[in-house]
Amino acid sequence: MIPSWILDTFAAIMLVVAAVSAARLVAARPWQRGARPAALADIDVAHLLMAIAMAGMLAPGLQTLPDGAWEVIFAAMTAWFAYRVARDAQASGVRALAGGHCAPHLIHAGAMLYMFVAVSAPMAHGSGGMSGMGGGGMSGMGTLSLPFLAFLFTLALLGYSIWDLDQLSGPGASGHYSLAAARVAPTGPVLAGVGAPAGPGAAASVTVAEPASPAETAETAPVVPPASAPADGTGVLAPWVATSCRIAMGVTMAFMLIIMI
Repeated sequence: MIPSWILDTFAAIMLVVAAVSAARLVAARPWQRGARPAALADIDVAHLLMAIAMAGMLAPGLQTLPDGAWEVIFAAMTAWFAYRVARDAQASGVRALAGGHCAPHLIHAGAMLYMFVAVSAPMAHGSGGMSGMGGGGMSGMGTLSLPFLAFLFTLALLGYSIWDLDQLSGPGASGHYSLAAARVAPTGPVLAGVGAPAGPGAAASVTVAEPASPAETAETAPVVPPASAPADGTGVLAPWVATSCRIAMGVTMAFMLIIMI
């Protein structure tokens, strides 16, 4: 038996994640031309929907959609992020699976779909899935089918959460989510020798280098990351905000799977 205050605490955290994700969508305005790329809005939409669903799973009074609707939503979400991971894998290879940007979201969506599909509610409730918890919250939930799959999801969720924490606390915090390293240097003549210390009695010379040829520019230009990499932002759109929401959701999902096994 899990104390109700623990479930309520996790449900409150999920409501905060949902509110932050909604604020990010409003601030980004992906529907406007020239705003934050619309391809990035799917992450905030996924966080918003998963947080609302988990809040309802943890606290029955917060339930919104029926189980069948959530199953359809998370099935579509899993397929979408599987497509994005496959597209990233074409550009980055196996690294897209180990540390890619969309791989954690694929695991999250798959875990949510599994939790809704694999739960068998007690027959006394007369309804399957999460809506069969009644007033007892998750403590009144039935057993999971394929519990070994739940164990694998738990390991993956905790692994990605630890990886995200390392990204936030490491020396290059949020660097994985920033495009600052991919900004192309301005074109035009380059001044060589400016600021170089001149020898005694010698004047500093300034040399104007000729612009590089198009072929040389193509060879030396930095590679632009895939479109799935999020743009750097400030305030509520800062990369660490989305990463923090993902950590909170990953830990909450792992906790739910553990107590459901």
